[in-house]
Amino acid sequence: MRRTTRKQTTRNTLIAGDIVAAAAGVAVGSVIGAAHVLFRFALDTKTPWSIPNRPPQPDAVQSPIRDADDIAESEAWFDAAKQPVTITSDDGLRLHGWLLDPDCAAPRPHLYAICCHGYTGEPREMAKWAHHYARLGFTVLVPALRAHELSEGRYIGMGWLEHADLLRWIALIVESDGDARILLHGNSMGAATVMMTAGDARLPRNVTAAVCDCGYSSTMRQFIDTAMTMFRLPRPLAALMVRAASRVCARSAGYRFEDASCTRALRHATIPMLFIHGGADVFVSPAALNANYAACASIHRERLLVPGATHTMSASTAPDLYWRKVNRFVTQAFHL
Repeated sequence: MRRTTRKQTTRNTLIAGDIVAAAAGVAVGSVIGAAHVLFRFALDTKTPWSIPNRPPQPDAVQSPIRDADDIAESEAWFDAAKQPVTITSDDGLRLHGWLLDPDCAAPRPHLYAICCHGYTGEPREMAKWAHHYARLGFTVLVPALRAHELSEGRYIGMGWLEHADLLRWIALIVESDGDARILLHGNSMGAATVMMTAGDARLPRNVTAAVCDCGYSSTMRQFIDTAMTMFRLPRPLAALMVRAASRVCARSAGYRFEDASCTRALRHATIPMLFIHGGADVFVSPAALNANYAACASIHRERLLVPGATHTMSASTAPDLYWRKVNRFVTQAFHL
């Protein structure tokens, strides 16, 4: 039997160390490479193969649509009634939006609603909500979030960059009507934008209430959940990749995923808040509903979980339940 000398043992240890170091280097390089791909794939609208440049994919699970006639009527109204309006963001982007007058016999003075669409969406997808508020007497503004539709920008901000833009849209209304009372409504990433705005210390007193439909609790958690599902990664590896992608985002887009936290922002919210979520949402976990509700510091906060509704489909799945809740909330918040 051969005896292993101390010199051989040392050599074997060094070889093993080199192998481990090489493997670690490959692993680190793979994570960094995957982080760059994730950032370009999810947030860079100039990357040809990114999600924003892909045709929309239908949900694997479809919830029933019980308001098709209302959707068609609202979209026709939106197309006929919309008026263009623009602002410049704090970082110099020209942002575009659509302004819509009240659609009722007795418009209410000084009432405004701002409706924010979701990730990779467009203002027209908010036609149903815009028309509903217009019929209640609100003047409605539907902005195109940065890097969407006619608005300039390259990178999607997951609600963080957009919430600064929303403050600019609010300022536009307040500058033209000092007595304005404003309702904020957002769906999905638009809901995240609204939540981050609601918790911003710069929020004007003119903002009276907010409705948040299917908003996630934080960008970090949302991307980790998405990476686990899309790339079939275990949570620790998905979290590592997302944290690395956050650093890439900080260098390229000027913000970290950790910045875009709805739950952290909501700890500073004081306005009435209504949180809505679909019980069958597989894109943003329904668990975000309770997380956001629990984090909200507002004395007046409400929530609604719509069974069977997929992502942002609560109003179509259970229109009577949905609008009864929204109308009661808005009526109380605005003393209508």
